[in-house]
Amino acid sequence: MAEPRTSAQPSDWPGRHFGLPATGPRSIARFGRRLAAFAIDVALGALISYAFFDYDRWASLAIFAVLQIVFLMLLSGSIGHLLLGMRVVPLASGWIGVWRPIVRTVLLSLLVPALIADRDRRGLHDRLAGTVLVRR
Repeated sequence: MAEPRTSAQPSDWPGRHFGLPATGPRSIARFGRRLAAFAIDVALGALISYAFFDYDRWASLAIFAVLQIVFLMLLSGSIGHLLLGMRVVPLASGWIGVWRPIVRTVLLSLLVPALIADRDRRGLHDRLAGTVLVRR
């Protein structure tokens, strides 16, 4: 006879098979936070583009990409991620490195890969880069 589940946590959650908790620090970041962080990063790129290039969409995209890569390499998260209490970590422990932020940013800039998510709420850009976006 199966015992009734008394825990408040569900039996399966995003990130469980990576050893991540269901809630709290190091749990998988939810879609709302991810979207808000992306909006902050895009708006920042557009604002800088407007200030220096009289708004050029390609300059905005380039600024977005450079900010993503630099902040991911140095602080493990973009400005939007850091403001909303998230960080990008590699599935293999250690420093995120150089190639992961570049691959992740190129795919994120295409937007569509970020919308293709797996059961762990990781977009294709995170899967191919071997990273996961978690709460701090």
